[in-house]
Amino acid sequence: MEVFKIEGGVRLKGEVIPQGAKNEALQILCAVLLTPEKVTINNIPDIIDINKLIKLLGNLGVKIEKLGAGSYTFQSDEVNVGYLETEAFKKEGGSLRGSIMIVGPLLARYGKGYIPKPGGDKIGRRRLDTHFEGFINLGAKFRYNREDHFYGVEAPDGLVGANMLLDEASVTGTANIVMSAVLAKGITTIYNAACEPYLQQLCKMLNSMGAKITGVGSNLLTIEGVEKLGGCTHRILPDMIEIGSWIGLAAMTRSEITIKDVSWENLGLIPNVFRKLGITLEKRGDDIYIPEHKDGYEVKTDIDGSILTIADAPWPGFTPDLLSIVLVVATQAKGDVLIHQKMFESRLFFVDKLIDMGAKIMLCDPHRAVVIGHDFKSVLKATTMSSPDIRAGISLLIAALSAKGTSTIQNIEQIDRGYERIDERLRAIGAKIVREKQ
Repeated sequence: MEVFKIEGGVRLKGEVIPQGAKNEALQILCAVLLTPEKVTINNIPDIIDINKLIKLLGNLGVKIEKLGAGSYTFQSDEVNVGYLETEAFKKEGGSLRGSIMIVGPLLARYGKGYIPKPGGDKIGRRRLDTHFEGFINLGAKFRYNREDHFYGVEAPDGLVGANMLLDEASVTGTANIVMSAVLAKGITTIYNAACEPYLQQLCKMLNSMGAKITGVGSNLLTIEGVEKLGGCTHRILPDMIEIGSWIGLAAMTRSEITIKDVSWENLGLIPNVFRKLGITLEKRGDDIYIPEHKDGYEVKTDIDGSILTIADAPWPGFTPDLLSIVLVVATQAKGDVLIHQKMFESRLFFVDKLIDMGAKIMLCDPHRAVVIGHDFKSVLKATTMSSPDIRAGISLLIAALSAKGTSTIQNIEQIDRGYERIDERLRAIGAKIVREKQ
């Protein structure tokens, strides 16, 4: 087991380049199964979850060639669909939540797709109903083996386009249904579709392969099925969650940091939410410059003077993946903040670790926490803690970097699942962090 040892209280300085977007990469990599032709993908992040998915594709028979750092070609001309029914796949697929998105492409192209109950973060219930209801609407038959939690959908005669209203704007659910509908007969309309930039990227990639998808960027997608798709070259966006993490890190450590090539047009509300916390962000071309906050940062109250509330919502609302980082940043703000995490009922439970470090946080219920900012008049204290999930893990790392003393973070595989070589990149801008085996 590896741990991070962090000496906090050090101000950092320099430039960072965000990794490719994890959540986009999970969708894009599954889409290579839709064509027998070569697909080239650039800016793939080198993180545990993505490397697991690439390995899974290889075990399915996809031919994979690494061209360089973050660049691969994939060719799915000899896919072994039988691998889906092996014990090895049940174990491998169950360890990665993103593996659910191989089902749509395989169902569309081969008439069947299977998946064990996926794993991933322990942040609350993450239902799969939206995915399978979409497949059923397209004509697939669903089956579920309760003994080994194994899901299956089959459509030996092919899928047929349909009109559907999703019961929730699920990003992975929308992606899965879109990938199954592009090869269906006829026209499919998906209302209440997710419209995150990552989903837009998937649709743009599929269209470049010959798909016919309109309404991209809205919550109403129309898909005219085609007989086959071809190859393409695609570049993954910078990871907006990692960008938000770097912003939070800069503020908490009162460091001067420039985040390069962030794709401002795809950041949505993220810059404005951090500005509401009093953090200064400057747009310099396509970079974000965060100056050293020597005097701290002051929370902006609502117009009527009431406490600032930051809540998550489907895009274009604020992403739930950044609420953990916002909560940590609020612990040193001047002012109070109500954090309302609507989507996952266990994501705020890591606050007990911050309270142990001296943060003033009242957990109202599983979804809401009130943070009373210290205004840097009382710094957090170093401690030993364990990372419960990817986003809580990076939040605890940010807290440790700002704390007085040396902290230890255990279970850092959770952080490595979503952040590429985070310790190396932190050391490059002056952080005192080491990775040790225990």
